[in-house]
Amino acid sequence: MERVIYDRIKELEQDHWWFVARRDILRQELRRLNLPADARILEVGCGAGGNIPLLQEFGTVEALEPDAPSRAYVTERTGVAVQGGLLPDGLPYQPRAFDLVCAFDVIEHVDEDAASVAALARLVKPGGAMLTAVPAYQWLWSHHDELHHHKRRYRRSDYRRLFEAAGLKVEKASYFNTLLFAPAWAQRTVKKLTGSTEPDDAMPPAWLNGLLTGVFRAEKGWLAHADLPFGMSIVLAARKPA
Repeated sequence: MERVIYDRIKELEQDHWWFVARRDILRQELRRLNLPADARILEVGCGAGGNIPLLQEFGTVEALEPDAPSRAYVTERTGVAVQGGLLPDGLPYQPRAFDLVCAFDVIEHVDEDAASVAALARLVKPGGAMLTAVPAYQWLWSHHDELHHHKRRYRRSDYRRLFEAAGLKVEKASYFNTLLFAPAWAQRTVKKLTGSTEPDDAMPPAWLNGLLTGVFRAEKGWLAHADLPFGMSIVLAARKPA
C-alpha cells in the first residue's frame, strides 16, 4: 500500500465505524472457534496493529508485516515483536506452529492467492484454524482498491475454493457489511461516473459515525445463525483436520 494509506489507517482504525464494527464481528467469529486458553495466534499483515488487542483476548499473539515503519509502530504501541516477511514464500515460521492464523484484508493484496493460502495453512496445527476476510465482488472495483494496491476482489465460492484446495475444512463463509451495501454501491458508482478520487474512508461526523457503527454491528445477530447472501466483504473460518 502507499505510505499515505498506512498513515491514514493509523488515524482511523480506533474510532472509524468500519474498523470498530468489523472488530466486533470478528470477535464473535473468534469465539465460535473454541480456541485453547493458551492459543498461539499469528496475524499476517497486521498493518498498524489495530486488531492485536482483539486477538490478545484469545491467546498469545505474534504478527507479521512487510512494511518496516508499521512494524516499528506496532511494536512500540503493543509490545508485540512484529517480524517481516512476504507471502507466499517468505514466512519466517515453522510449519504447524499456530492454533490460529489470521489474515484480515490481506489475501487480496498478493499476486499468488492460492499459494499464499496454502502457505498460511501449513502454519496451522492439526485441529487449528484460520480466520480471514477479503473485499467482495470484482464489479465493485474502485479507486479505493487501486489506492490500497488490491489485486482482486472475490466471490464467496471462489474464495472458499482457495481454502478447500489447501486441505482445510471451511466452517464459515459469509458475506458481511450487507446492510450498508446499497449506499456503498451507490457512492462508488457516483464516484466512478464523476471521476472523483476522494477517499472512501474519511472519518464522518460523530453522529454519522455512531449510526454507521450501529448498523454494521447489527449484522452480528444474523451472522450468529446464518450466512449472509451478499455484502461488501467476505469472512471465512476454516479448520485443519486433526
